[in-house]
Amino acid sequence: MILDQFKLDGKVAIVTGGARGLGRAMAMAVAEAGADVALVDILDMSEAKTQIEKCGRRCLTITADLSKKECVDDIVNTTVEKLGRLDILFNNAGIIRRAPVLEFSEKDWDDVMNINIRTLFFLSQAAARAMVKQGHGGKIINTASLLSFQGGILVPSYTASKSAVMGLTRLLANELAPHKINVNAIAPGYMATDNTKPLREDPVRNKAILDRIPAGRWGEPDDLKGAAVFLASPASDYVNGYTIAVDGGWLAR
Repeated sequence: MILDQFKLDGKVAIVTGGARGLGRAMAMAVAEAGADVALVDILDMSEAKTQIEKCGRRCLTITADLSKKECVDDIVNTTVEKLGRLDILFNNAGIIRRAPVLEFSEKDWDDVMNINIRTLFFLSQAAARAMVKQGHGGKIINTASLLSFQGGILVPSYTASKSAVMGLTRLLANELAPHKINVNAIAPGYMATDNTKPLREDPVRNKAILDRIPAGRWGEPDDLKGAAVFLASPASDYVNGYTIAVDGGWLAR
């Protein structure tokens, strides 16, 4: 039965940035589909952990500063040690800094690039090594953005990092496919999260954005659940190197 292909029973997923927002929604999605979850964040994860455990799934919390590469081996090793295996990695954690190009600082560039692409690569590398060692393949899902496709304004390091996420997703898919590891990405549209709060509170920008979205509303984190389970499950075994936009039709305009 086709619905069986979406089940994640017995699987283990790492979700970075899982304390709230998009990360929590994707963590809940895979837990509801049957997976145990290792949440990774620098923020308090107790509420997300409680929600996952209410699904009857195990939930491990790993506090880590993803701006530093040194945390990646510990994340993977702790997950495998405590939960027994690793099947799915969601590289969701990300930050944004806003300023005009002529004023943008080196720190705001480096802070965003370190989390959004540098650590994403090295965590993918560490997870892929564990998956290859296990010998049964796996799934890596990166959080891209509409700015993987577009330029945007006032967010140069974010745009650069998210464009890089889409390109790196393709490269990883090419190299890891022989190991039965699928690598894909989700590009959320304009979502009602902390990252977009300044936009939603600006009446001019908020109206301009809503006027452009065919669905006529901001996305909610739960809107990503279907794509998350699909890309984490056997249902997507022949999908590789692709970035799926979940954007209410924004890119279609």
